[in-house]
Amino acid sequence: MHKSAPKEAVMSLHALSAADLIAGFRAKQFSPSEVLDDVLEHVAVWEPRIKALYAFDPEGARATAKASTERWQKGEPTGPLDGVPTTIKDNIATKGVPVPLGTATSRLVPALVDAPPAARLREAGAVIFSKTTMPDFGMLSSGLSSFHPLTRNPWDLSKNPGGSSSGAGAAGAAGYGPLHLGSDIGGSVRLPACWCGLVALKPSLGRIPIDPPYVGRVAGPMTRTVDDAALMMSVLSRPDRRDGMSLPPDNINWKALDKSPRKLRIGLMLDLGVGQALEREVRDVAVKAARAFEAAGAIVTEVPGVLTREMLDGLDNFWRARMWDDLSRFTPAERAKALPYICNWAEAGAKLSGVDVIRGFNATMAIRAAAVKLFADIDYVISPVSPVVNFGAELASPLNDPDKPFEHICYTVPWNMSENPAASINGGFSAGGFPIGVQIVGRRFDDLGVLGMAKAFETMRGPQRPWPSPPK
Repeated sequence: MHKSAPKEAVMSLHALSAADLIAGFRAKQFSPSEVLDDVLEHVAVWEPRIKALYAFDPEGARATAKASTERWQKGEPTGPLDGVPTTIKDNIATKGVPVPLGTATSRLVPALVDAPPAARLREAGAVIFSKTTMPDFGMLSSGLSSFHPLTRNPWDLSKNPGGSSSGAGAAGAAGYGPLHLGSDIGGSVRLPACWCGLVALKPSLGRIPIDPPYVGRVAGPMTRTVDDAALMMSVLSRPDRRDGMSLPPDNINWKALDKSPRKLRIGLMLDLGVGQALEREVRDVAVKAARAFEAAGAIVTEVPGVLTREMLDGLDNFWRARMWDDLSRFTPAERAKALPYICNWAEAGAKLSGVDVIRGFNATMAIRAAAVKLFADIDYVISPVSPVVNFGAELASPLNDPDKPFEHICYTVPWNMSENPAASINGGFSAGGFPIGVQIVGRRFDDLGVLGMAKAFETMRGPQRPWPSPPK
């Protein structure tokens, strides 16, 4: 890559991919300590504007980077991410750090151990320099939180980065190093990736062990390149017995991303018949992506969505009841500290009957059945990630209405319930220069294939346009 590390190269170390950083460490062109220092300088410029970080630990990170530098000097890296700056979402436990779940209702007790994804990153040598922000309980696609300061989108500070992996999305777009770990139960890595111009993978349920596990909930990488997402997956997918829903160990070669679209059957999913209306600029980007695959030899046909109004309302009822169960464990005074939007939404769950809640949960099985039927005839789905280009930074959701909380996740949430892997990758930009994501969905367990399709699209799309410049 670089033959030397002149001043201008050093000044841009924060923008290098993890793959390029590892190559640079190996060639002794620069050290993990130099990279971290550059990242921290970059953070100091951006962070007052975007507020992406929680439990920022520069001194601890410097000690970790120093140890990594010494290992690289000896040619003895400890793992495939040794020395690479990394952030981890608030709700993924790291030893010694409280897990507030984005809400002021939480009792701040330091975590006793790393959760599985954090443990894998640490074992691989990643330099974990900070956690990242999220909204209350991870139940918003927004950077709004009662515990964290408002997180803003680096592409446009008046806009939302999305959520619930809001800080991870903002940090990735702003160039806080190459690797960011989020979680996703309805779109929470893909939506911020869409609105922040990143790559994100929501893997098949159980591909990445997590603790605590839950229906539809996964951890996933958020990066600037597909190669870096695959590199993270090679680490995150290693087994951990704490997750009783995890998949058996699988010897996947995460470097094998070469995939030809030729003769693949691709479904283009545009009009869902439920949720917010699809904005024209978003539709155009999704269609353009599908046409690129078609030009490369794929067979593209339009397919209907798998989600119905009844399914979406059922999920809403189930999650309201689930959220109320959590909130009811707090005293009224503690509960009042949560975002009013969350409380207003969840309170309706207290009035649902047991039958209502079971019917809501059974929507997950109906979604699974619809997804299986769809993928009997196609190999992959191309769709928008979000129906809207963007929304205001101060809003809890695009509609900002707790009575209509999920109208914007109709492209993403089905694949959590059906357990299919789904990736978001930047497909283009609005007329105003705001990133618009494209979603690529595969059959259950075809995580490598989805990343391979994302890599093929990344190649067809060409280089990402320049990332946001630091504010003056």
